[in-house]
Amino acid sequence: MASKVVSWIDKRFPLTAVIKHELTEYPVPKNLTYWWNFGFLAGAVLMIQIVSGLFLAMHYKADAQLAFDSVQNIMREVNYGWLIRYMHSTGSAAFFAVIYIHMARTLYYGSYRAPRELMWWSGQVLLLMLMATAFMGYLLPWGQMSYWGAQVITNLFGVTPFIGADIVIWLRGDFVVGDATLTRFFVLHYLFPFLICVIVVIHLVALHYVKSSNPSGINLCDKDNIPFHPYYTVKDVYGIMLFLIIFSLFMFFAPETFIEAENNVPANPMVTPAHIVPEWYFLPFFAILKAVPSLLGGVVAMALSIMLFAAMPYLDRSNIPGGARYRPFYRAMFYVFILNIFVLGYVGAAVPTETLTLVGQISTALYFLSFALLPFVSKYEESWLKKRGLDDELAAMMACEIELKQKHKDSHQ
Repeated sequence: MASKVVSWIDKRFPLTAVIKHELTEYPVPKNLTYWWNFGFLAGAVLMIQIVSGLFLAMHYKADAQLAFDSVQNIMREVNYGWLIRYMHSTGSAAFFAVIYIHMARTLYYGSYRAPRELMWWSGQVLLLMLMATAFMGYLLPWGQMSYWGAQVITNLFGVTPFIGADIVIWLRGDFVVGDATLTRFFVLHYLFPFLICVIVVIHLVALHYVKSSNPSGINLCDKDNIPFHPYYTVKDVYGIMLFLIIFSLFMFFAPETFIEAENNVPANPMVTPAHIVPEWYFLPFFAILKAVPSLLGGVVAMALSIMLFAAMPYLDRSNIPGGARYRPFYRAMFYVFILNIFVLGYVGAAVPTETLTLVGQISTALYFLSFALLPFVSKYEESWLKKRGLDDELAAMMACEIELKQKHKDSHQ
């Protein structure tokens, strides 16, 4: 019966052909590691967020007088409401953790380089949309940290020359953060995940057109790769099982880990929290904002710290394949950069002191210096390898790739 249904559909829509081309028979390198699982995990968490968000929206009241109480009602009165709420709050933290690891893998293996620039840029668009969605969702519980976080972030747009005040009013829908702000943020928070799904499709189309990058740096022909199913579907299933175990441990045993204690207090415009901090996934960028004495300079630096990743295909001028695996200088820069991100995160979360302010400024300078030095380091690295004769092996790898592609071309002719 099932085969008859599929056959009937295939006569009217290329269902089987699409599944074979994009999933089961999609060619992938034989040596992909578990670091490549995080793209699939990101898609899985997106589905968790959309489904849990839909159920939360059924009971949430986007009203400044009712929002906080509606969240408490979901937690206490709605059947399994506590589970849905904690699934959503834990999922937001998990989403950023998975995305950041996915980005780190891409940076390490140089998967942003030609011909994968458009895939990388679509990923950057996804990151920006995810950040916007998370920020708007952070306001919805209407707790102290939600309210004052929105107050601080919307104020940052006021530094825009000439039209800053108008942008702030447009964002808030009023002269202050209030009911209008809550309503429009709720609507946009509900809408953005579906827009993210559209960008995800574009991201996947770009990926399947240029194919997954090879950890070794040798991009083999399709006939020299293996089909995605069953070799990598099994790997993804194993990865999602491990992820769900960790996810469940947080959701059931430590759900408040990613919820600020201040956010369990109703929003009060008359009482400012002693220390206003964003969610952990914004902390490095928040530290960059605080490191610059000028508010305008801090906002520009924070925006630039995110947008600079889009320039990576052009900042990295190296022709050495395989990413950091065969590039000692780039590998060292990568590890220093990741360590610096953790330092910035700590500075962003801590109460400001004179020492921490200095550490934040040094870390911020090092953050931007990593991007500024990359073009020079990547070219120097090539000449350094050449002088020591270490490029012979890399040249042999590239020659092997050319030979394999030529054999594939000849077999078709």
